[in-house]
Amino acid sequence: MSETALEIDGLVLKYGRTVAIDGASFSVRTGTVTGVLGPNGAGKTSMIETCEGYNSPTSGTVSVLGLDPQTDARALRPRVGVMLQEGGVPSGARAQESIRHMASLYANPLDPGELADRLGLSGLRTSYRRMSGGEQQRLKFAIAIVGRPDLVFLDEPTAGLDAQARNVVRELIDQLRSSGVTVVLTTHQMDDAEQLADEIVVMDGGKVIATGSPEALMSGSSGELVFQGPLRLDLASLQLALPEGCTVSESPPGTYRVAGEVGPHALAAVTAWCAQRGVMPSQLSTQGRSLEDVFLSLTGREVRP
Repeated sequence: MSETALEIDGLVLKYGRTVAIDGASFSVRTGTVTGVLGPNGAGKTSMIETCEGYNSPTSGTVSVLGLDPQTDARALRPRVGVMLQEGGVPSGARAQESIRHMASLYANPLDPGELADRLGLSGLRTSYRRMSGGEQQRLKFAIAIVGRPDLVFLDEPTAGLDAQARNVVRELIDQLRSSGVTVVLTTHQMDDAEQLADEIVVMDGGKVIATGSPEALMSGSSGELVFQGPLRLDLASLQLALPEGCTVSESPPGTYRVAGEVGPHALAAVTAWCAQRGVMPSQLSTQGRSLEDVFLSLTGREVRP
């Protein structure tokens, strides 16, 4: 089996004058979980749909398991699982019937009854259109993975799920990876990406703006130093005492946050400044960057229209 399950090179996708994907390039190693992150409108779903063969690239290439998702769709169909963000299940379909039917199309499927039990679907008798959002989400996930495909695309697999269902979905994704299945998931759930993904791809404006493991993206001394103190300390004076690149804010009142390169020099500057003014900082702690911190620093903090 090839070491690369998915290869995207210079992918451009346009809808009329709108550029949905603008020269994206990255690869996915076989038997790994790759999380694709990005704000709404970043091009994530368009890119995944192109990999699934639903869109024709304007330019650039996409290789899925060494094949072209457009011209080799028939060969790829039994080897690729797909969970779409919307649709993909007939409105009158029932849960167990759908899972059993999908399992029958594959050579080495998971046990459909066991999978339905794991996802809380075995006792469900209603049609798809009458299911709750969480039930629909669990059914779409089951249909995508029951065939034990070589590669599975999951678009927002835990969206709308309660804590119990989310944990089960995470466990199943981890088991798929352990069995050699390659998983590509798009998500807005940073904890999903941080816990599950071997590699992260961050998209914004149709471009790939960062790639790497969660650990690599979160590494470095950048982070936050937090302490409690009297209300309305002189932030301008503290700012002048901090090393270059650090910023300080008070939020909520009485909680002071120093962001930036919060290494030993920043810690010493804060404690020395407090000592000079007779301030006893309490609950002083340093925190490394979370994946959400990295994501917001790359894509911005403003709400997109």
